[in-house]
Amino acid sequence: MIRLFYYTNRPILATLVACSLTFFFTSSAYAQEEEEEKVFEFYGHVMTDVGYNFGVVAPNWTDVMRPSRLPSFEGQYGTEGNVYFSVRQTRFGAKSWIDTPLGKLHTIFEWELFGTGVDEGQTTLRLRHAYAEIGKFGAGQYWSPFMDIDVFPNTLEYWGPSGMVFFRNIQVRYMPIQGRSRLTFALERPGASADEGIYADRIELDDVEARFPLPDFSFEYHHGRDWGYVEIAGMLRRIEWEDKGDQPFDLSGSATGWGLNLSTNLNLGKSSIFRGQFVFGEGIQNYMNDAPSDIGIRNRFDNPNSPIEGVPLPVIGIVAFLDHKWNDEYSTSVGYSTLRVDHTDGQTPDSFDTGEYFIANFLWAPASQILTGVELQHIRRQNYLDGFSSNATKIQFSFKYYFSQSFYKK
Repeated sequence: MIRLFYYTNRPILATLVACSLTFFFTSSAYAQEEEEEKVFEFYGHVMTDVGYNFGVVAPNWTDVMRPSRLPSFEGQYGTEGNVYFSVRQTRFGAKSWIDTPLGKLHTIFEWELFGTGVDEGQTTLRLRHAYAEIGKFGAGQYWSPFMDIDVFPNTLEYWGPSGMVFFRNIQVRYMPIQGRSRLTFALERPGASADEGIYADRIELDDVEARFPLPDFSFEYHHGRDWGYVEIAGMLRRIEWEDKGDQPFDLSGSATGWGLNLSTNLNLGKSSIFRGQFVFGEGIQNYMNDAPSDIGIRNRFDNPNSPIEGVPLPVIGIVAFLDHKWNDEYSTSVGYSTLRVDHTDGQTPDSFDTGEYFIANFLWAPASQILTGVELQHIRRQNYLDGFSSNATKIQFSFKYYFSQSFYKK
């Protein structure tokens, strides 16, 4: 993600709390207006997480549950049993609806405080959405059509199910069918990663550079009904790499990544929703919520001109969660997710093979602007070949305060 600004924690939190108090106690003169007359909305939430991790994860990921960030060997990340505090789930954004000669223009601009990439582990501004849509066309950074955000369960944990497709990407999309059922096609920003495996220390790989000649292509068809919906989404991508070095063999190559994602929400009576997903493909790890590299190295020593080659790694992801409302104030979410990656003979024995993710919670919403609750979380990692596995169990308490203010046409 692109890091646009940086502030220290205290000014950010103070600013957000001030904004939330302002909007909590400001009465809206337009509250009785019709929804279609809304022209601008400022919204967000202030959220604090407090928990205890009975296991151990990578130091920059103590407040989330990612199986890929569990130790890959004994003692990699120090001692077990640590308390953590975090406000990184705090979020704010703005939406607008503007009349134009071409129709209604809708925009969304949204930020949060969860640092990733070069800001990994920090509490700092991070862009979530910067997207505009008019009629059947949309452009900007938004949910990839390959993912289904409605599969995400009602949990306190930030990162979410490990086997879920989850990716906000820069894209240009066309939506010929809109509404309860919809059809979307998109061209997305390409990108991928490679696992150099047992050859990571070979200087020959230093001259190999990635190349992305085509955008990623994605689509979704969402079929909505009173009982819920079913959705099928797909991904097709081209990944290339060129050997720029002067050596006796050529390491250039290419791969085609593809994937299918089947998802659903099923209304089980008036109080329960089942959220499920099954995804499979090759070279689509970049779009998964918690997966390693898209490309792995395979040996082919019978070819002296090109003794190794890059191949797309197969992946399977599963999500199954049940969200249940006990009444207007109390609710529970419980479920399981897993992700499995196939391997090549050029990867190291401690490479990530399988991740498992389990959560159960009890939530209380005493008012529409307040949510609090307790959640039990468990994750597990299994290595590719050496038989090593690791796991972590956490208990988390969260306090979430929503704020919003809408403005309407007079």
